[in-house]
Amino acid sequence: MKLPNKKGYFGQYGGKFVPETLMTALKELEEVYLDIKKDTVFQNKINYYFKNYAGRPTPLYFAEKLTDVLGGPKIYLKREDLLHTGAHKINNTIGQVLLAKRIGKKRIICETGAGQHGVATATAASVMGLECIVYMGEEDIKRQSLNVFKIELLGAKVIGVYSGTKTLKDAINEAIRDWTANVRNTFYVLGSVVGPHPYPMMTRDFQSVIGKEARKQIIKLEGRLPDYLVACVGGGSNSIGLFYPFYRDKVTFIGVEAGGVGTEHSATLCYGSPGVLHGAFSYVLQTSDGQIKGTHSVAPGLDYPGVGPEHSYYKDAKRAKYVSVTDKEAVDAFHLLSEIEGIIPALEPAHAIAYVKKIAKEIGKQKIVIINLSGRGDKDIDIVRK
Repeated sequence: MKLPNKKGYFGQYGGKFVPETLMTALKELEEVYLDIKKDTVFQNKINYYFKNYAGRPTPLYFAEKLTDVLGGPKIYLKREDLLHTGAHKINNTIGQVLLAKRIGKKRIICETGAGQHGVATATAASVMGLECIVYMGEEDIKRQSLNVFKIELLGAKVIGVYSGTKTLKDAINEAIRDWTANVRNTFYVLGSVVGPHPYPMMTRDFQSVIGKEARKQIIKLEGRLPDYLVACVGGGSNSIGLFYPFYRDKVTFIGVEAGGVGTEHSATLCYGSPGVLHGAFSYVLQTSDGQIKGTHSVAPGLDYPGVGPEHSYYKDAKRAKYVSVTDKEAVDAFHLLSEIEGIIPALEPAHAIAYVKKIAKEIGKQKIVIINLSGRGDKDIDIVRK
């Protein structure tokens, strides 16, 4: 099966649920994107920036001490935290901002939660010489003040969002309103595999460099494919980026969502139901009458009530297993990796580490696990300290 189909659906999930104003822009974007996928000059340009600017390929590191302490499978970390800007987000923003230049857009807008996508978009816009506006919820501005300062240092403007839950969902709402009003000169760099078609496909393709590299690296290191791939899931770009190149292989995919505290969480695939959010039909956290629920996670990048439509398809098709861990478990894993491997992870991938910690002894020592370490923890030091 080709994912997505020509109408932008992964099974029943996906599509374009947007105002008529944006349909022409989405059609233009899809046509140009499908064109550049076959354009070797454009692809070479992306690869140039990946290698010489972002710092790809990233290492696949055997976490020997973590493996010993957990007493289970061999654990490898895909070190996306070593990329320029400190997370996997730069893979997508380089691709999308290059695409914006190809179309002729002069103004870049984006949303951000943890701040990493905002930093990565501002970075790509800076190096490509384009104006950049970043929408960010008030709560996330407070939690991620370091990244706000970085965005402004890079020449971009941060616009605070004070409506709703004042987090990622509301930042996306405002970015879409801006895009609708300024569609002629503005390119919206969506940060995850969410939103209307072709964004979920496009972002997945740019992030698939993670899985393509990991596939070659693990075969070189171990002579075979891994047994498990584990990654955190908010909107879901780092996890799809790791999973997708292994889609047809006999490898178990595990997506780890934010279990939060008690009934306050962001575990969309564990506890949500199908509905429409931000231009696509997918699993969402909603009330019985279809209102979007408030969410919570100690990790700002996971604090979102929806998920990419491809993940929803994977869930229904049982191609991936989706689980959740609590804030406390994630913070404990944050400390564990920092203390025994000398690697301070972002709170988002700390969720994936926490789940592997829980199941390590069940898996057994003959297995191989790759965890996507999607970002570093500089941005989260104040959260953890508090």
